[in-house]
Amino acid sequence: MRRAWLVVLLLASGGVAAPLGAQEFHPPPVQRSSDRGTRLGLFGFGVRGGVDVSGRRQMVFGVTLDAGHLFGSRFRIRPSGEIGVFNGVNSYIGSLEGLYRFTGDDQPATPYAGGGFSLVGHDACGSDPDCPALWANLVVGVELHYRSTFNWLLEYHPMDHFKHNRFYLGLTTRRGN
Repeated sequence: MRRAWLVVLLLASGGVAAPLGAQEFHPPPVQRSSDRGTRLGLFGFGVRGGVDVSGRRQMVFGVTLDAGHLFGSRFRIRPSGEIGVFNGVNSYIGSLEGLYRFTGDDQPATPYAGGGFSLVGHDACGSDPDCPALWANLVVGVELHYRSTFNWLLEYHPMDHFKHNRFYLGLTTRRGN
């Protein structure tokens, strides 16, 4: 009788163990996404302040968005908005720029350069026949690593054929490096 129970016990345990092993889940290995192609979305944002050193020497404050990349992870799309205050009429600027980052995001310093267009207005824009204006602009800057998701920003921004030259200091965020 003991042998019969032992055989029944072994058969029962073998029958239960086989289905449990078949249900074990092995997830596929995680692969890093490709650095090629276009990816749009909100990858970071920044705040900055500085000075326009053209005739009126206005203080300028703005926000930027890292809205994705085209053709690869180093060519970025950056919309931004700014306001210039003090020393004359307040100015308002909305820009769309393309930036090429010369190094990867994981480096201590990430220099970049690019260009784009700005739509520019000011207080009492409705009474000015030349307002709003469309300006071409250039960008040269560097991001300095601060923390895993924060970088300092130093930037030079010549606008409207170098008639307006702006220097900025700011702080940007990134999805973790």
